[in-house]
Amino acid sequence: MTNLSVNINKIATLRNARGGNNPNLIEMAIDIQSFGAHGITVHPRPDERHIKYEDVRNLKSVIEKEFNIEGYPNPKFLKLIKEIKPDQVTLVPDGPESITSSYGWNTKSNLNYLTKIITQLHDIGVRTSIFVDPDTEMVNYASETGCDRIELYTEPYAVNFLQGNKLLIDKYVKCSLLANKLNMGVNAGHDLDIKNIEFFSTKMPFLDEVSIGHALICESLYMGIENVINIYIDKLNR
Repeated sequence: MTNLSVNINKIATLRNARGGNNPNLIEMAIDIQSFGAHGITVHPRPDERHIKYEDVRNLKSVIEKEFNIEGYPNPKFLKLIKEIKPDQVTLVPDGPESITSSYGWNTKSNLNYLTKIITQLHDIGVRTSIFVDPDTEMVNYASETGCDRIELYTEPYAVNFLQGNKLLIDKYVKCSLLANKLNMGVNAGHDLDIKNIEFFSTKMPFLDEVSIGHALICESLYMGIENVINIYIDKLNR
């Protein structure tokens, strides 16, 4: 079964636009889990433009399923992780100026750095995932860090799928097979949506989890969040 982790950054963005606490991020996280999602993902950034560090602390007590925290492993982020001890940490390479995660780690050139971070996270009992492009060389070097999983960056797949080109899925399949051979789990995320998720999940030989935020929240404006969550879960596991 492929799990669905819902990234709630966009809910925080909407709340922050007007100040106050509407929509209520904590209540939304509780509801999203009750609607069937297998986990909650957040990506706190240094400028706290959507998820705030205090949000992460407040969410800890209401996450009954999986809690996945994404971020660049600067000292402030790592301090938060050591405090919260989520189920999973997904390391992304983008700095504070980035609008969103738009590329994976170069695991070859950052091998020593990532290995050091992974060791720190394992020491506190946190499952680790490294965000990578669909490149078998990057998957190989990710394995050398000792990480538990990779998360495949899926925007290139989504862009090609929208243009009617489904051939790029072959790269993801190769990475999935290699990761499994190297005893790593496989996650995926970025620009996956209701239109492209089923083809992706049915082609992937190994896929533990997808993390979806922007598209899911946008689709929920039309169809309702409970309905959309269950559509995703159905499509992921057909």
